[in-house]
Amino acid sequence: MAKRDPEKSARNRIIAKIKEELRELLPVVLEETGATSELSLNAKIGSKNDEFFDLKNEVIHSQDEFINKWLKGLKAAANTFDDSSYIWLLKNIKNSTAFKKYLVLFLKRSYLKRFEELTKNRPSQAASELWIGQENANYGLLVTPRFNGENWENDKSEIRRFKHPYWTIGHVLETGLVVPKKNKRFKFNDLDQYLLFFTDTLVRSSGSGYEYSIAEQYSDFVKNSDNPNEIPLLIPEFRYRGLEKKHKYRLDFLIINPFTLNRSGIELSPWSSHGYLSKTKGKTQKEINAQAQANFEKEAKKLRDYFKTHGVYTLIYTDGQLADCKTLFDRDIVPLLKPEKPATQLSFEVMEEFED
Repeated sequence: MAKRDPEKSARNRIIAKIKEELRELLPVVLEETGATSELSLNAKIGSKNDEFFDLKNEVIHSQDEFINKWLKGLKAAANTFDDSSYIWLLKNIKNSTAFKKYLVLFLKRSYLKRFEELTKNRPSQAASELWIGQENANYGLLVTPRFNGENWENDKSEIRRFKHPYWTIGHVLETGLVVPKKNKRFKFNDLDQYLLFFTDTLVRSSGSGYEYSIAEQYSDFVKNSDNPNEIPLLIPEFRYRGLEKKHKYRLDFLIINPFTLNRSGIELSPWSSHGYLSKTKGKTQKEINAQAQANFEKEAKKLRDYFKTHGVYTLIYTDGQLADCKTLFDRDIVPLLKPEKPATQLSFEVMEEFED
């Protein structure tokens, strides 16, 4: 059984306490504002959140920031639009001390109820879909996939509400992998089913023994984790041009930090496939050097392009490191699979301790 989060428990207690305070203020607020009921009053306040700022995209770190944005949004809207609901809110903020206190408490509670959603970094539209795999055996990993009749896309309005950390095992078990341009989706009933598909369909088709070795070690790592759903995905064969038919690059593995959304690439570059020079018989040393330089520049350009286009910083492993894939995995890849959640500006246990 997963451990109860003490911060979430403290937050829920604070929410319950605010609810009690709102109920105590309610009779006076209804009398002073002329609102007909608690439901009507709350609707007058709560319905404005999406009008006053962009809740789908903005990251808001504190209650004070949320309230400040809401009030600035109200003032801007009232100055721009002739809307009786805005005038009603401003009039009662000015004329009723009870309503003003009720409003601030209501907004604090609204923020706390949506804390995870509002403090969550959201991937951009371009970064919220990944296409992976070999030619004619490629798949899409999206956040909120829906088929539009021609292809898959994200339901942008739901990306922020996605309940799992992005790009984790929990993510792929929720969404599955989609088939390009077809209303078909690979759904996984459990962890073992996904990991089998990962190792023996996605990775084995690459033909690289090194990739397969690392994929198997990743599978063991996930299975032995206390909370496998929160482990970042080891994403194989990330396609540089996505769904474009003309293939350019594939990155061996990609790991995305679910909290910061930083991207780390892993490129396995054994000499046999990335540096070996063939058909050198009859060539001069100068020609051989030119061929070697062209190979090197092609590999370097690939990694630069991934960084410039997709923000992927890539770690490169050559024969010396690949001779011991287990050490490579434990030393360099495991730390990327254990990202620490950044500290938020709020500690609900501390807030609760020092409340009146």
